[in-house]
Amino acid sequence: MYRRTTTSCLAALLCLSATTAFAADRDAYSLSVGANYSSGDYGTGTNTRIFSIPVTGQYDTGPWSLRLTVPYLYVSGGTAIPGIGQVPNSNPNARGRGGASSSASGLGDIVVAGVYNAYYDRAAGAGVDVTGKIKFGTADANKGMGTGEDDVSAQVDGYQTYGKATLFAGIGYTVFGSSSFLSLDDAVNIALGVNYRLDDSRSVGVRLDARAPVYADISEQRELMGYWVRRIDKTWKAQVYVLKGFADGSPDWGVGAVAVYAF
Repeated sequence: MYRRTTTSCLAALLCLSATTAFAADRDAYSLSVGANYSSGDYGTGTNTRIFSIPVTGQYDTGPWSLRLTVPYLYVSGGTAIPGIGQVPNSNPNARGRGGASSSASGLGDIVVAGVYNAYYDRAAGAGVDVTGKIKFGTADANKGMGTGEDDVSAQVDGYQTYGKATLFAGIGYTVFGSSSFLSLDDAVNIALGVNYRLDDSRSVGVRLDARAPVYADISEQRELMGYWVRRIDKTWKAQVYVLKGFADGSPDWGVGAVAVYAF
């Protein structure tokens, strides 16, 4: 029997995470729909507002979890790129430049991810997950909704349970795609947090995420998120969160919710 660490994405998903674990000893399917909003000036003095509706399908089999996320995006205000922040972008047609509209909407970046439960010790309450992820550049770069390029990421997450509390930490690396308009550096990211189980159906947690700068002289990302998860019944689960950014590479604040249905 395997221990699964379920992760919801924040488009990008901002990957919000709630380490609510469940046993996966048979094939299982789930579908989730989220709503996320964030706002921040990213060090520019002009707020970029991002609203996303990610839809994620997940298939679990043995130690494997496979996910496909398709988001809808609405972006307005400044020229920050969702998931990247404020970086030099020479595309003359990008949102808010050269007379272009300051708002845009449409398909975001589609993400495919595979998670492998590499280690789980039931007696010790410890485990390790390895994740590989591809972000396809399907968001319109001319509208400033994405880079228009594909990114590849790998991450290792470990967790340890002490009674009702689960401590978790992760480290990852992303190879960012670049174009003639936009050149990004590859970056390391880390995550630290704790999940506390209130009872059999509810848990709360805090998570800190940080990412190295993706462009010279551009701020790193640092975000603190608090979340609440409720398992409604055997098939439904809901999560809400609030987010606070502590660096110019992150939004100033954000809120969101997601509902998950297990088949």
